[in-house]
Amino acid sequence: MGECSEHRCWDELLPDALGLIFRKLSLKDVLTVVPRVCKSWGRVVAGPYCWQEIDIQEWSQQQSKPDQLKRMVRMLVARSGGSFHRISVSGLPGDPLFTFIGDHARSLKTMELPRSDISDSLVENVAPRLSSVTFLDISSCTKIGARALEAFGKHCKSLIGLRRVMHPTDVVGRASQHDEARAIACNMPKLRHLEIGYMLIATKAVVEIASQCHDLKFLDLRGCWNVDDKLLQESYPGLKVVGPYVDDCYENSFWEECSDDSDDSIYWELMDDDYYAAGSDDEGIWDDGQGLEGLEVRFYGGGFSESHAGFDWPPSP
Repeated sequence: MGECSEHRCWDELLPDALGLIFRKLSLKDVLTVVPRVCKSWGRVVAGPYCWQEIDIQEWSQQQSKPDQLKRMVRMLVARSGGSFHRISVSGLPGDPLFTFIGDHARSLKTMELPRSDISDSLVENVAPRLSSVTFLDISSCTKIGARALEAFGKHCKSLIGLRRVMHPTDVVGRASQHDEARAIACNMPKLRHLEIGYMLIATKAVVEIASQCHDLKFLDLRGCWNVDDKLLQESYPGLKVVGPYVDDCYENSFWEECSDDSDDSIYWELMDDDYYAAGSDDEGIWDDGQGLEGLEVRFYGGGFSESHAGFDWPPSP
C-alpha cells in the first residue's frame, strides 16, 4: 500500500478503464508494446475492452498482403467478442471475411469498408445481419452497384449516413450510376448525411434522392459535373450542398502516384496470430517469458505518404 501511495498502480485499474486509455494509443503500440508491460495489461489487450472500435484504416491501406489483412481482422473481431460497434478497414478481400464480420456484427453501428472486394450477391447475403448499422462507407467498392445499395437500405433500417464516393478512375467506362441513385432514394429514407462524389449522375437523380430522403441535411456532390447545384439549393433551401466543383488541391491529388520512398512514415506487418487465438489461456502466454513470441513486427520505410492520402477524399466540411 505504501508503494501505491507514491506511485499510481496502473495495473490495478479496471479493465474497461484501461481499455479506454489504450484506445488513445496507436494500433502498433497496443499490439506490441502494451502487452509487454504486465499480465493485467496483456489480458486487457487480448480481450474486448480495447476493440469496441476496430480502426485499422491506415494500416490496411499500407498492407499489400491480403492474408495478413485477413488475419488481423479476424483476430481483432474475435477479441471484441462481437461487441465492436465500429470497424474501419480499407481493401477488405471480401468473402468469407465480410461474412465473418456480418456473423459478429450484433453491435455494429459504423462500418467503413472503402475499396473493398465485395459483390452485390455477397452484400445481399450478409446485409440481413447488419441491421444495427447507422453509418456506411462503401467508397470505391467497384464490384457493387444498385443491388447492394438496395440490400443495405432494406436491412439497415436505421441508416442515417452513407459515403459512396468514387475515384475518377473507378467510373471509367461506365455509362451512368442512376440506378444506384434510385436505390438510395427508394431504400434509405432516413439519410441525413450523404456523400456521392464523382458518381455518374445527373440533376434528376439527385432531385429524386432529395425528395425521398426528407431528413437529408448534407449532400456532397464534388465531381458530379452533370448536377445543377443551384437548382438543388433553390428547391431544398435547408439542404447543405457541397460541389459539384472540387478545389484544385483535391482534384490534382487524385492523380498523383503513390510513393514508396517517403521517410516520414512506416508500416508494420503481423506475422503470426496464433498467440492471440480466441480462447487461449491468458496466464499461459506469459510462462517462461514467452509473452510475445507469436507476434513479430517488421518496420519498413515509406508506405503511407501524402500522395497516397490524396487518393482519399478530404473530410466533409
